[in-house]
Amino acid sequence: MSIFGRAKAKAEELIGRAEEVYGESHGDAAAQTAGEARRLEGEAEEEAAERDAGPDGDGVPGRH
Repeated sequence: MSIFGRAKAKAEELIGRAEEVYGESHGDAAAQTAGEARRLEGEAEEEAAERDAGPDGDGVPGRH
């Protein structure tokens, strides 16, 4: 995943967390649930990018 893709995944995670907190503080269950889903999706995209990057993080497995 490109640097842009990683930044987008992190942004989705942070926006989702903000929406989740908004829902919690205002008693809006729909916003809380939507925020949690968005946050989890962003986290999953980030984890997938880390797995795809390989052990040394350069995107090429096995090269050090």
